[in-house]
Amino acid sequence: MSQSLNFKNRFIDLGPEFYQEKQPDPVTDPYLIDYSPSAGELLNLPLDGGINFLDQFSGNQLMEGAQPLAMAYSGHQFGSYNPRLGDGRGLLLGEVLNDKNISWDVHLKGAGPTRFARGFDGRATLQSSIREHLGSEALHGLGISTTRSLAVIGIRELIYRQKPELAAILVRIADSHIRFGSFEFFHYTNQPKNVERLADFAIQNYHNEIWNEPDRYRIFFGRVLRVTAKLIAKWQAVGFVHGVMNTDNMTITGTTFDYGPYGFLDSFNTRYTPNLSDTHGRYSYQQQAEIGFWNLNKLAETLVSLAGADNLQEEIKQYQPLFNGFYRDEMGRKLGLSILDSDFSQLTQEMFQILQNQQMDYSNFFRLLANYPEQIEKKQFDEALHSWLDRYLKLCEREGISHNERKKEMDAVNPKYILRNHLVQRALERALKESDFSEVTRLRLLLGNPFEDQPELFNKYDIDPDFYSQDTPNEFLGRQLSCSA
Repeated sequence: MSQSLNFKNRFIDLGPEFYQEKQPDPVTDPYLIDYSPSAGELLNLPLDGGINFLDQFSGNQLMEGAQPLAMAYSGHQFGSYNPRLGDGRGLLLGEVLNDKNISWDVHLKGAGPTRFARGFDGRATLQSSIREHLGSEALHGLGISTTRSLAVIGIRELIYRQKPELAAILVRIADSHIRFGSFEFFHYTNQPKNVERLADFAIQNYHNEIWNEPDRYRIFFGRVLRVTAKLIAKWQAVGFVHGVMNTDNMTITGTTFDYGPYGFLDSFNTRYTPNLSDTHGRYSYQQQAEIGFWNLNKLAETLVSLAGADNLQEEIKQYQPLFNGFYRDEMGRKLGLSILDSDFSQLTQEMFQILQNQQMDYSNFFRLLANYPEQIEKKQFDEALHSWLDRYLKLCEREGISHNERKKEMDAVNPKYILRNHLVQRALERALKESDFSEVTRLRLLLGNPFEDQPELFNKYDIDPDFYSQDTPNEFLGRQLSCSA
């Protein structure tokens, strides 16, 4: 007997203009690459996923209550509008209501071609699925809003990209799959009633308390703007670079969505982009806040008839101060400082200049700084940092807390472990060449709590903390990937 999930499918009620109903294509002999028990908890699944997990979540056995569909959307990709998008290889199985009365989308990525597939095979590569699995679970461990990866399921099928590749299905869980591009699809095809229906759906299901407000569409946009600004501020603070900030990869809930080529800063370089295709650096680290603003303007254009251009313009003006405030707070926490005045601003500006000039490792710098001055000496830092450290210490002293207290606070927000390029590559090579998925599991466990060591867990899974926390080796610095990698 298989487990039953409490499906509550709301999106399907919008009607066929919004999607294509389609069953997943069956797969041969699915096998488990990795499963995330903490993601499974969101659906009230048992620690091992439960009976018939592989058949149900590979799409071979449809779960009772599921109503699979491929969503329609379009979007701006690298600044140019593409009308022909939609879920070409993904299916929303449905929405599951858990025992906390929270609804989660369950989505299969790589479930076979849909009418949006544009001639492609509708499958996902094993390596891109592992990368998304680890990326989403790593951001969750960092406390950043993200889709979750329930599992990666391997399938006995070769697919062709630049070369033959192993295929897989990624089981994604999200609070919503409604993107900025979902609104654009109906706006650019001159379907204003469907823009309104989608906006009403979003408000009723995600912001029900504003339903009776006369300016609910303006409030809705303002809330999307706020959570987007907050999300990108968190990305910037932790050094995460999304790599593909197209409007079809931006959600109305401010959730990190779709892990194409992504990366974390290692040696500090504001121009870093993990996307090999991004030759002009549109989605580089230093551009992310501005691209968030650009994308929100594209969403606003779709809502003009509902909220009014002037009202939306007033909301848009809030983006920069909101982002600046969120980012300032994040950097204050990273530095262990709560008095965020002009001295703090000057200190952070100079810090970034030093990090850039010295190409210092971004994450490890803050972990080391948390020990200063009691557990380390100035000689462990570069000479250029000495005068900066003196001023930093003065700002710490006026906070009125002990060194140990400050260190504890800083270590709680500055990760010791991040998903570095060489660590992902190591896991992928073992998976692809040896069918050894233990390193995928090891990384997921490590990054589930990246702020502190867990000796019992580390011993059980043979995790060497020094190896996983060291600076990125030179040959992997600034590594870029293609969209299919």
